[in-house]
Amino acid sequence: MAARALVFDIWQDIVRYSVTYILLVFVVISAFSVIYYSHINRQTTSELEILFSKKDELNIEWRNLLLEQSSLAEHSAIESKAKRLLGMKRPGRDSEVIVSLK
Repeated sequence: MAARALVFDIWQDIVRYSVTYILLVFVVISAFSVIYYSHINRQTTSELEILFSKKDELNIEWRNLLLEQSSLAEHSAIESKAKRLLGMKRPGRDSEVIVSLK
C-alpha cells in the first residue's frame, strides 16, 4: 500500500511541475541546438577561408598568365622565334610579288 501512495505522490508532483519539466526539456534542446549551429558556423567559416585563399592563388596565376600572354604576343618575340625555330626571314624587294585585281 505504501508503494501505491509513493507512486501517487510522484505522479502528483509530475503533474504539478509539468510546466517546469517541459521548460527544462526546451532549455536542454536549445543548448544542444546552440552547440550544433556554432559547430556548423565554424566549419563554414573555415571552408570560406580556404576558398578565399584558393581565389587569391587563382588571381595570382591569372595575372602571371596575362603577363606571359602579353610578352609572347609582342611582334619582336614572334619574329625572333620565327627566325630561330622555323628559319624564316623577311622577304626582300626582289622576292615580293604584287597581285592586282582587274
